[in-house]
Amino acid sequence: MNKNYIVKKSNYFIMNSSYDLSLEEQKLILTLASMVQPEDEGFKAYKFKIADFIELLGVQNQSKYTETPKITKELMKKVFEIEEEDTLIQTAWLSSATYKKGTGMVELEFSPRLKPYMLQLNTLFTQYKLGNILSMKSKYSPRVYEILKCNEFKKQGYIEINIDELRKLLRCEKIYPPYADFKRKVIIQTQKELKKLSDISFEFEEIKTGRKITSIKFYITSNKNTCKSEIAATLAEPKPKPQQNIDHIKLVKEIIKEEITDLEAQSILTSANGDINIIKEKYRCSQRAAKITNMVGWLIDAIKKDYQPPIGKVKVGKFNDYDQRQYDFDELEKKLLGWK
Repeated sequence: MNKNYIVKKSNYFIMNSSYDLSLEEQKLILTLASMVQPEDEGFKAYKFKIADFIELLGVQNQSKYTETPKITKELMKKVFEIEEEDTLIQTAWLSSATYKKGTGMVELEFSPRLKPYMLQLNTLFTQYKLGNILSMKSKYSPRVYEILKCNEFKKQGYIEINIDELRKLLRCEKIYPPYADFKRKVIIQTQKELKKLSDISFEFEEIKTGRKITSIKFYITSNKNTCKSEIAATLAEPKPKPQQNIDHIKLVKEIIKEEITDLEAQSILTSANGDINIIKEKYRCSQRAAKITNMVGWLIDAIKKDYQPPIGKVKVGKFNDYDQRQYDFDELEKKLLGWK
């Protein structure tokens, strides 16, 4: 169990499921999610020491140790909903929780209904380090973090969410009814925590319909103070990749004129969907960028956000502040040289 383990979920699941979990329950679920192996075809009973989980959370109060069975018991009672077109799925998070007395160990297993949203994900998924959410204090921060992380790479640079829809996703439709309270207790608090603790930050703009605020535009940016390149979300050594993939990893490492690991090369390759030409193009862009402290992170960001090379602009002053005449340069050259 490690803060650098990766939580991986489908984007559809993040944006179409609503649930109300305590902060401890969310952290337990996300810790368990970070233990799922990328190549797993089905959920296993994931075993860990309760003491390790408590330590990972940074909890000093040892009474929390005896509360873990209470947390899992309550968690198994909680049903949440996933909407799929004309279908509403109601399911629990866990299918089982097993404690062996005197060992301090617990085995937890996800409900098999979650398999399409957490296993064998190749497209349209979001992944992040477990450490991004472990220190959060507000129960809404991990959920808002996932929603924004899921939309971090939108080309327009923001996501607009209806207030009622956001309340539904957070399961707080009847909590903080006045918008001013919702803004202060949920939006502002989450904004502070994400900026301080996670790899993304956000600013927001309130959108009105008439005099009423009906939606929020979230402008999402990478938090460069805390952002680090991701580490594999595995507990064991990954299975060998096909030879073609190994060759591609070598090629990526040859393109990047810096020392990078096979894992970092694989991350770049994955972000480009295996397209070597895109990697070459974005690496050329990096040569014209300002000082880059984390080339791997910059390249992944450049690929996902489709960075374009800077284009020089001519400063317009009084001398050239008019519509420029269009010339046929071939004809102009002939006239200047005296050709007929």
